[in-house]
Amino acid sequence: MAYTKRLQDHAKTLGRDVRVALVGAGQMGHGFGCQIARMPGLSLTLVVDIDPARIHALFKDIGINDAVVSTDPKVLTDALMAGKAAGTTTTEFISELPYDIVVEATGVPDIGARVTYQSLLAKKDVAVLNVEMDVTIGPLLHRTAQLGGSVYTVCHGDEPVEAKVLVDFARDLQFEIVAAGKGKNNPFEPLSNPDTVKERAIAKQMNPKMLCSFTDGSKTMIEMAALANTTGLELSKRGMYGPAASRTTLQSVFALQGDGGVLDRPGVVDYCTGDVAPGVFVIVRTDAPYINHEMSYLGMGAGPYFALYRPYHLASVEAPLSVARAVLDRESSLFAPHLQAEVCAMAKKDLNPGEKIDGIGGYAVRGYSDIAQDAKRDNFVPIGLIQGATVQKTIRVGELITYDQVELNESSLIVQLRRMQDNLGLTYA
Repeated sequence: MAYTKRLQDHAKTLGRDVRVALVGAGQMGHGFGCQIARMPGLSLTLVVDIDPARIHALFKDIGINDAVVSTDPKVLTDALMAGKAAGTTTTEFISELPYDIVVEATGVPDIGARVTYQSLLAKKDVAVLNVEMDVTIGPLLHRTAQLGGSVYTVCHGDEPVEAKVLVDFARDLQFEIVAAGKGKNNPFEPLSNPDTVKERAIAKQMNPKMLCSFTDGSKTMIEMAALANTTGLELSKRGMYGPAASRTTLQSVFALQGDGGVLDRPGVVDYCTGDVAPGVFVIVRTDAPYINHEMSYLGMGAGPYFALYRPYHLASVEAPLSVARAVLDRESSLFAPHLQAEVCAMAKKDLNPGEKIDGIGGYAVRGYSDIAQDAKRDNFVPIGLIQGATVQKTIRVGELITYDQVELNESSLIVQLRRMQDNLGLTYA
């Protein structure tokens, strides 16, 4: 990578830093903004958030106290063109503003869809910290970027991209991929909601909905679906196995069942609990006897299964690497040409006709991953489309929700874009 000097040279060529816009100044966005400010050649010039206090707090943390905050596009354009920092509380017109790349960090699928799609139509580059959106309409966004000559990318720092790096490494070395995945960070509490995690969220200085999306398993399901979609590996099974494993037992746990492991076939994505978190892994094997010997000699174990392991992911701190890669190399760190896996909506409580369903990290549903073609066959609703849906038939706790049980919010842009993606034949390979 070695982007530092290249970014500085690029800024000299432009006559200014690359203008970075950020949508969402919560925990992830704030961390991203603080890191961007440390990278020569990149400049955080526009922050969009519904809360002006968060806009000012982020700019203050990077030493800017005179940001122009307005909802007037001309005022914002003038400020940006004059080299001033700017902020706004609306996403309505931001694709028209003079920035080079926008980073979407809300984690809300519908907001992410609106910002990303409008920006790509305006032929601007987009980097997202919104995997929730990507597992729903990623193929359409990738195709839109291709047609417009822009870059659409999921950011470095989250587990899907970092695990993909290991998959690419292993494939380049001609290893067979047996499994790829992550260690789950938080305790698994499938029926948790923002109230049950509130005290822990406050202690961690987190939004309770975000922590809930971790504890109820939604985030893990979403991240592993994204990994399957970008690598072409298949989900291990509906819901995945999720076994307990340690850093020293990964290669034996994620072996084939005939060899004492949990897997019924190679080439899959799964996750584990235990001290593997917050890392990512790839389990490989080789049919070359001497390479097998070399791997053992190099301390990788006795074989035939070997674990490639990265013990960390740095979330928003390393996300700017994807911005640099998009700007300089015109490459995406992660995209999905089609969906190998789908993240469906599972009821966390009994739902009755007439009830409105909230979204990811809420009270009503959690994400549950499935092999994409199986989810299609069984008519399951992607969780990225469920927010604002109205229950039409009684749904029991633990049930995966089908399209005939709910009426989707047809005014939601992500619902409209998913229908477009389906109609264009982009969703499934």
